[in-house]
Amino acid sequence: MTPPAGPTTSASVVVAGDAFVDLTSATTASGGPAYEPHPGGSCLNVAVGLGRLGVPTALLARVSDDGFGALLRDHLAGSGVARDLLLPSTDPTGLSVADVREGVASYRFYNAGTADRGLAGEHLRGVRLPDGAALHVGSVALAYEPQATTLGDLVEAEAGRRLVSLDPNVRPGVVEDPDRYRARIARWAALSDVVKVSDEDLAWLHPDEPVADVARRWLTARAGLVLVTSGADGAWAATPDLDARVATPTVTVVDTVGAGDAFMAATLAWLWRAGRLTKDGVRTLGQADLDALLALAVRVAADTCTRAGAEPPRWSLPA
Repeated sequence: MTPPAGPTTSASVVVAGDAFVDLTSATTASGGPAYEPHPGGSCLNVAVGLGRLGVPTALLARVSDDGFGALLRDHLAGSGVARDLLLPSTDPTGLSVADVREGVASYRFYNAGTADRGLAGEHLRGVRLPDGAALHVGSVALAYEPQATTLGDLVEAEAGRRLVSLDPNVRPGVVEDPDRYRARIARWAALSDVVKVSDEDLAWLHPDEPVADVARRWLTARAGLVLVTSGADGAWAATPDLDARVATPTVTVVDTVGAGDAFMAATLAWLWRAGRLTKDGVRTLGQADLDALLALAVRVAADTCTRAGAEPPRWSLPA
C-alpha cells in the first residue's frame, strides 16, 4: 500500500530511509541490566531533528503496524514531522541494540524481514516528492537490500532535480561486500549536493587517503558542501572555494547516540532558514555563512549528547 499519487505534503525536506527502535543499555530500579526502547534509525533521527528545529519535514519510510511502529509514529508526530509519506507495513519493526560504554554506543542490528529494510521499488510507485523539497538519505539503509537499491534508484532519479543530501553513517559490521558498498557510496556521493561524513566513515571508506583529497573529489563531481565531523575534536566543512573548522562545545555527555544525525539535521535546518537549501545555494556560501552553519551544527549535536538516546533539542532558529 502506498500514499496517494502526487505530493501529499508541503515538506521542505524529505528524509528517506531507516526507521527502527534502538534498545539502549540501561539499568533497572534494582541495579540490574536492562534495555530501554528509543525511536531510532539515522534517517528517522534526522527527520525528528529537522522537525524540532522548525523545518517542514516528512519521512519516507515503511513503518510497521506493531507496537514499536506506533512508538515511531507518535515520536514523529510529537516532533512536528509529517507522516504523509509513511508506508504502512505488517512486517515487524527492526531493532538495534545500542550498548553504551562511557557515553559511546556500539550497535548490533536485528532487521531481517523488517518493515523499513523491506522498502522496494514497488512501494514508491505513485509517490512523487513535493516540488522544491530537498532529499536526504543515509545510514544502514544504504547497506541492506532491497532498501539500498530502492534508495539508490531514488537518488539517481532525483539528482539534479532537487538538492540531494547524503550521510553514509557507515556501520562496517553490517556491510557484507565492502568493495560493492564502497563503490555504491562513491556513486551516490558523486550525485549529492551535500555530503556529510565522520572521520571514522572516511577512514573506512577511503583508507590512507587525506580528507581534503576525498572532499575535493566530491566537490569536483557535484557537491557544493562537504562536512566532516570528528566527535569531541570538532568539525570541518568545505565548499568549492572555502573551508572552515569549529571546535565542539564542552557539555556533560550522557551518550553520543544520534549526535551525528543531529549535526546533519542542524546543517539542513540552517540552509533552509538561510534560503540556501538548493544546489546553487550551497555552492555560493560565504565564509560567514560556513562559520555560522558549523557553529549551529556542533551546538545542536553537543546538546543532543546531554540526553539519553537520539533526543535532539527543540529550538526556534533565528530568522
